[in-house]
Amino acid sequence: MSLRSRLLIAIGVIALVALAIADVVTYSALESFLYQRVDQQLDQFNVGYERGLNNGGTLLCYGGPGRLQPGGSGPAGTSDPEGGPPSNAVQIAAVEVRTPTGAVVNSQSCPSYVDGTAYTPQLPSTITGFSTGPDGTQVAYFDVPSSQPNGPGFRVRASTLADGDYLIVAQPLGDTGSTLHHLLLVELAVTGGAVVMALLGGLWLVRIGLRPLRDMERTAESIADGNLTERVPGENDTTEVGRLARTLNVMLTRIESAFSARLASERQLRASEARLRRFVADASHELRTPIAAISAYAELFGRGASEQKEDLERLMGGIQSETSRMEHLVADLLLLARLDEGRPMERHSVDLVALCAEAVQTASTVGPQWPLTFEASEPIEVMGDGTSLRQLIDNLLGNVRAHTPPGTTARVSVTRDASGAVIAVADTGPGMEPEEAEHVFERFYRSDPSRSRAHGGAGLGLSIVSAIVTAHGGTVSARGRVGSGTTFTVHLPATPPGADPVDVAASAEVADQVDVTDDRDADREPGTHPATTLFAGDRSIE
Repeated sequence: MSLRSRLLIAIGVIALVALAIADVVTYSALESFLYQRVDQQLDQFNVGYERGLNNGGTLLCYGGPGRLQPGGSGPAGTSDPEGGPPSNAVQIAAVEVRTPTGAVVNSQSCPSYVDGTAYTPQLPSTITGFSTGPDGTQVAYFDVPSSQPNGPGFRVRASTLADGDYLIVAQPLGDTGSTLHHLLLVELAVTGGAVVMALLGGLWLVRIGLRPLRDMERTAESIADGNLTERVPGENDTTEVGRLARTLNVMLTRIESAFSARLASERQLRASEARLRRFVADASHELRTPIAAISAYAELFGRGASEQKEDLERLMGGIQSETSRMEHLVADLLLLARLDEGRPMERHSVDLVALCAEAVQTASTVGPQWPLTFEASEPIEVMGDGTSLRQLIDNLLGNVRAHTPPGTTARVSVTRDASGAVIAVADTGPGMEPEEAEHVFERFYRSDPSRSRAHGGAGLGLSIVSAIVTAHGGTVSARGRVGSGTTFTVHLPATPPGADPVDVAASAEVADQVDVTDDRDADREPGTHPATTLFAGDRSIE
């Protein structure tokens, strides 16, 4: 059975029970009131009859068919001065005088007339249940049926006379029964209508009250279809359903977050597997060439090339060259593997300006065909691994020599921003397409022939740069345009993730000492770094 049906049944049962109790109480109250009024009327009738009979009078019946002989005394206020009834009098109450054994005394019995028909009560042979009244007489009230078929019921009052006989006054209950019967019909009609109205109103209220639950049902169906962004409406309501909606929405948010994290993890896993397969394939391809060359040199050596001095020198030189190439490739792969594992790096204060200046000097010595300029306006220190940062700069400068023709100029600059340091390496070479710039940091990636490997590389230099920058909590980007050169920008935070606060404090202390030294050196030109005197302010070296 549905919740709506149960609620409607509950409303109907509660309404029916409440109305039934109200009907019973109303019916009983009216019945008690009507019987009290009949008893009061019987008391009034009894007064006149009892006074006359106790004074020795004879019971006189009023009205009815034919004429009754006058005599005796009737109810007070109903007889003329001579004791006779008016000609149009009608006997309302049945009156009778009985002995305690049930015998009628001297035929003193008068019927009650209802619509011209005489009816008498069917009295029991022995009357019991008397109680003492206010005047000291014994009185009993009870109900009896009519002696005639289809006659009305009677309300009977029995009291004792002075001689020990019983005076019985009985009044028909036709009007009282009719009134109660009419009340019963009205109550049944009102109760039925009220129950129907309660059910209709309850149905309307239940529909409104269950509307949020239907919304929850639709939301649940939508979520089951895969739409995890759906939320249950009505969470701002202060009702029980509103609190349930808030709780469900919190649960749905957590489920969505967990599911999104799972999907992201699965995507990362698939991407990692794809990179691993590509990495293995590229590494195998890179290693295959020097291995094949060494195998070919060994085969030539076995065919007698060792007997000729010139051939032997050429074979040994080739083997040494390919071995060195293979050794360099394996070293790069091991470095990338170490960085991928997230092994902790050394964290200490690094003078970034001095480090870049040394790298520029070394690059100028190794490749004088590629003129370099270096710019820095102030000393800049960061927390990191000095060896790795030096390799980062060397790889960027080596990338210029490997992918630009001789005579290409390049500029290296170190500046400070709000959160750390920025290293920029810009060349005036052939440049690259924006689409290529998005992939240059991928392992074994090669650009178009205009940036081909002039000195043979494995395509891992920029990948190592990206890995080192990531390990320091920084970012690296490439921006280029064909014919306008390429610019590599590295941003290093002042304090990388996981740095020891003690090292940071020591770095700050060292920086303070350096600043003090600079202030004390009055002969030094403003902007000159104590670690190198090759540049000052915006001056540059070539």
